[in-house]
Amino acid sequence: MGFDLGSRRQQEKEISGCGIVGILNKKGKRISGEIAKQAICLMNDRGNGLGSGFAAYGIYPDYKELYAFHIMYDNLSAQSEAEEFLDNNFKLEKKEEIPHRDIPAIHSQPLLWRYFVEPKRSGIPKEMSGLEDDDYVVRAVLNINASVSGAYIFSSGKNMGVFKGVGFPKDISEFYQIEMYEGYLWTAHNRFPTNTPGWWGGAHPFTLLDWSIVHNGEISSYGINKRYLEMFGYHLTLLTDTEVVAYLLDLLIRKHGLSIPLACKVLAAPFWKDIDTMPEEERKIFTALRMVYGSALVNGPFAIIFGHRRGMVGLNDRIKLRPLVAASEGDFAYLASEESAIREICSHPDKVWSPTAGEPMIAELDEQVD
Repeated sequence: MGFDLGSRRQQEKEISGCGIVGILNKKGKRISGEIAKQAICLMNDRGNGLGSGFAAYGIYPDYKELYAFHIMYDNLSAQSEAEEFLDNNFKLEKKEEIPHRDIPAIHSQPLLWRYFVEPKRSGIPKEMSGLEDDDYVVRAVLNINASVSGAYIFSSGKNMGVFKGVGFPKDISEFYQIEMYEGYLWTAHNRFPTNTPGWWGGAHPFTLLDWSIVHNGEISSYGINKRYLEMFGYHLTLLTDTEVVAYLLDLLIRKHGLSIPLACKVLAAPFWKDIDTMPEEERKIFTALRMVYGSALVNGPFAIIFGHRRGMVGLNDRIKLRPLVAASEGDFAYLASEESAIREICSHPDKVWSPTAGEPMIAELDEQVD
């Protein structure tokens, strides 16, 4: 009887697995999803077929002022209940099934639909009135994900979308026909679940509004982070530790007004021994951040890329227990778990480096780009 090494590898726990990729054109030039597919597929051995996905920005220019909801449903009953909620709370511009093709490697997929919407301002429930648009959308997303059994909004930003599921990157890209889409920013993920289940809603990226997260590693502070977020009304329902990062970023940057560099210093805070040696003013700032946001500190080995409408950020844990490589070439910025993934799509980058532990690599659109 033969020994199937491939099957055995898929059952083993690989604590350093998962692959991540980020590609940004700083001029806002839109590029095909085929490029992101090439980069992430090179790191196929970092996954085991239990999850992968893509986030793309700039893909819905005809609806760029509307929120694009991507929703997965376990059944028609869940779809009916969620759509009733949407009808009561949003003006619907367009509704359609997310285009996909049947391929042998993908089976038992949920129902996949997308909706282009804007908040209603009359005839809505009292608890939704008076909210700013982004708060309105966050409340609706968390409500559906927590209250409608079998319905999960997995993308809710403007002019962006997430395409994810259970499968290898090549399978997911072919299933969603990723090559059809063009965006100025792409992130991609190849998953090797460790302590959380591999299911369609648990694949990366995780999102809220325009924030999208891909992550390699394990967040051992998940319980503390989750309870902290719940104090601010966030509901975590997707059974995967990475979900906390998307919500922490929304809380820190959008709600509390921290800059991206400061938010990164909350997630990967300096050690107290390092704070003690800082100049006085800097020491005061980081002492205050640690005291106020101690429960937002993300512990455990991690490398993350988070995308937003103005760019992307790469960040490692404080002692860099997971790989992260950055590169630049002309108007392009790149991030990946491995340099080889970058060179697959950019053979001669101008610069290649490894971001320092706890120090963010920040790449943004040029100021003149809308």
